[in-house]
Amino acid sequence: MNPSFELLREEFVPDIKSKVQLFRHKKSGAQVLSIQNDDENKSFSVNFFTPVTDSTGLPHIMEHSVLCGSRKYPVKEPFIERNKVSLATFINAFTFPDRTCYPVASQNAQDFYNLIDVYLDAVFYPRITPETLKQEGWHYELDDPSQPLNFKGVVFNEMKGNYSSPESLVEQHSMNGLFPDTLYGFDSGGDPREIPNLTYERFKHYHDTYYHPANAMIYFYGDDDPEKRLEIIDGYLRDFDAIKVDRTVAKQPRWDAPKRKTYHFEGGEESKAQFTLNWIITDSTQIEEMTALEVLSHILIGTSASPLQQTLIESGLGEGLSAANLERNIYELYFSVGLKGIAPEDVEKGESLILDTLRGLVEKGIDPDMIEASLNTIEFRVRELNTGGFPRGLAMLLNVLTTWTYNADPIAPLFMEGPLTALKTRLASGEKVFEEMIRKYFLDNPHRLTMTLTPKAGFQDALEAQERARLETVRASMSDADLKRIAEETEQLKAAQEAPDSPESLAKLPALHLNDLDRVNKTIPREIENADGVPVIYHDLFTNGIAYVDIGFNLFALPAEYLPLVPLFSDALLELGTIK
Repeated sequence: MNPSFELLREEFVPDIKSKVQLFRHKKSGAQVLSIQNDDENKSFSVNFFTPVTDSTGLPHIMEHSVLCGSRKYPVKEPFIERNKVSLATFINAFTFPDRTCYPVASQNAQDFYNLIDVYLDAVFYPRITPETLKQEGWHYELDDPSQPLNFKGVVFNEMKGNYSSPESLVEQHSMNGLFPDTLYGFDSGGDPREIPNLTYERFKHYHDTYYHPANAMIYFYGDDDPEKRLEIIDGYLRDFDAIKVDRTVAKQPRWDAPKRKTYHFEGGEESKAQFTLNWIITDSTQIEEMTALEVLSHILIGTSASPLQQTLIESGLGEGLSAANLERNIYELYFSVGLKGIAPEDVEKGESLILDTLRGLVEKGIDPDMIEASLNTIEFRVRELNTGGFPRGLAMLLNVLTTWTYNADPIAPLFMEGPLTALKTRLASGEKVFEEMIRKYFLDNPHRLTMTLTPKAGFQDALEAQERARLETVRASMSDADLKRIAEETEQLKAAQEAPDSPESLAKLPALHLNDLDRVNKTIPREIENADGVPVIYHDLFTNGIAYVDIGFNLFALPAEYLPLVPLFSDALLELGTIK
């Protein structure tokens, strides 16, 4: 083992058929979770706890900024350039309310290591300058000293778009209103009214504090060499000494009684409101409870036949569900459900309908068939981890971070079988698991927020007027020399954005060569058998206890006039069910 690391824990996790090791880098204090298995779609992510104390969007702007060139790779957009010559199956960055992630994935080993190198250099040695903040965050724009002053910036412009979207506002206000006394009471993405309050000094200090390896959670997954992993990251971590970073997240003090909050969005007379009922549930480190809550959420809102969804839609009070989900990517889970397209005067009716439906489920009990169906759905989802185009290893990363971010066990979320078995045992004993959860977390929980978002004509114009008045005040305080300097800086920034990277800088980016590519076709194990004259092809692959069956029918004997009906028949076969 690499002597620069201390092995904190090692487990074999049969649920994902993987050897899992948790390391600590001795000099820098960084933690590394190394998952070893035979998945050729290798995944990596460097993650940081990134708390906020305001809504200037500091973590969001930082996420953009570290990807604007670094010490080894001084190009303006290294990942766009890298992606042109990469075999990456995934490359992106995410800002959550309390953490920031930089994930990549590739099936080619050399490509994978190249991507890791570019990412590590980006996060630990970015070219963070005042110009970076101006471009990615905000700056004063002035094409001519005689013209009005404007705010510009990549994140500033992006968040102005978000704050004009009712759907984005519903989710943001629901969380902010439910957690007013914690970091979740702010917008980590940035409120356009507050983004211009961010200074370069705070920006630089934030990187020095939270992008230190001592605050890093480094994640590997796949079939690459585990020793090579440690060797690569040691090349970066050895330059840092450990510092103390507090990853404590304060819990929201609980209310004695439910609260209501009303917000506005731009809308005329024909526009309608949206509302959500929101409850804080429990903290995300309670894995067994979180598994049961996933099942309960599916019971309540997972399908068109789910009690809350069906009751709300059939009520005719609104046009569809609004922000209905169990939010599990923050420290304390919360549940939201509501309606969009509802008249403001009907919000209390919608609220009563939700609460009455929940009371009815507790008093009458939940249909056992519904419980079984939701349990099967969640178990299938957990076992399959079908992520579409999202790499399996990165889907596991998101599960791991629900505990790791808060100094809890990062390996525990990988053991998926235990919590499901425990839940099944409780249900088999006759325990009213979900009815009691509804009573505890919803009906008897006074920390409930009714958030209403109502249309208001001229609301957007009023915000624009406030922004314009602020800019006019700033402009009035500037001298002619200041205005001239702003105009010159605007011109310089635009020129820098339009200037191409030099061939010398682009040549520094790592590239793949022909000898890095696998020239041998991959083979999938296959056995061909015969069952009563029907050929059966069997693939012996690890599928975590799930059998996948595809049945093909030869249509050559079907009369031509019936062929147009085949798609309809296929849909009916899947959607209408059977006699049993």
